[in-house]
Amino acid sequence: MNIIVDGMGGDNSPKAIVEGCVEAVKELGLNIIIVGSKEIIEKELSEYEFPKGKIEIINSTQVISNDEEPVLAIRKKKDSSIVVGLKALTEGIGDGFVSAGSTGALLAGGLFIVKRIAGIERAALATIYPTTKGISFLLDVGANVDCKPEYLKQFAIMGSVYSEKVLGVNSPKIGLANIGTEKGKGNLLVREAYELIENSNINFIGNVEVRDVPQGIADVIVCDGFVGNVILKLTEGMAKALFSSLKEEFTKTFQAKVGALMLKSQLKSFKGKLDYREYGGAPLLGLKQPVVKAHGSSDAFAIKNAIKQVKNFIEMDVINIIKKDINVIEKK
Repeated sequence: MNIIVDGMGGDNSPKAIVEGCVEAVKELGLNIIIVGSKEIIEKELSEYEFPKGKIEIINSTQVISNDEEPVLAIRKKKDSSIVVGLKALTEGIGDGFVSAGSTGALLAGGLFIVKRIAGIERAALATIYPTTKGISFLLDVGANVDCKPEYLKQFAIMGSVYSEKVLGVNSPKIGLANIGTEKGKGNLLVREAYELIENSNINFIGNVEVRDVPQGIADVIVCDGFVGNVILKLTEGMAKALFSSLKEEFTKTFQAKVGALMLKSQLKSFKGKLDYREYGGAPLLGLKQPVVKAHGSSDAFAIKNAIKQVKNFIEMDVINIIKKDINVIEKK
């Protein structure tokens, strides 16, 4: 299996990207193809020992930054690490692609270069969402801020497949994010989507209120990209505020410091459950080939886990199962 990795994307590239690739090769036994400046990548690789022949480099001379207009950047920067990497994926050089670079550029490149599965109306950006019961799978989280009911139905089907095949959830429970649990609740989009999802061959449990999402009420939470992004960012903000408040309280007095020391392992475990690095990245579902978006501030550990996630994506044949479940026959 060959995984292509954007070596120049993300806040900590190329150092963290290269280190994560080396760790993935050692732990997962994969072949990695890093896309980026050959001179820079070779210099970083020289700092590590790894099985020779397991990591290759495809040279690229440009980088797309987060502040560039995504579609324009994809069209103008033909030799950027994202464009070169995605083209290599479509040419069969690799089996999957991972990038911690510009989310917008990766989405645009995925749509224009890799392209959608026939019959899929919109690709969805999905992510792991930590809950008190473990994890849920949330989609869409930003790829489509304006949706039609059919899009949400397809998100539900794709999320169900990914949750079962990659995350290992048996008959995952699918919930539709709403302002109430009653069937008639919500705006027109959600009410019409409810009817479509209800008639799909998945384990749909109906509407779920967002306040119940952290309790693990459903294995897959479906929503449009605007709502999903708000849920995700509000949760991240609340988690940061919580740990900041705890740190302040635990350093106020000597007794508090002793208590913090006694709870150190429990607090570390709790923090780990909320750590995005544990889950690697966000798959872009609905494309013809596996693409995973790693967090922009990913360190080596997160990159390794993103590579692991795309490995599972490939091994479980998720794309072909989605094609089957959407009742689509790929046009030759």
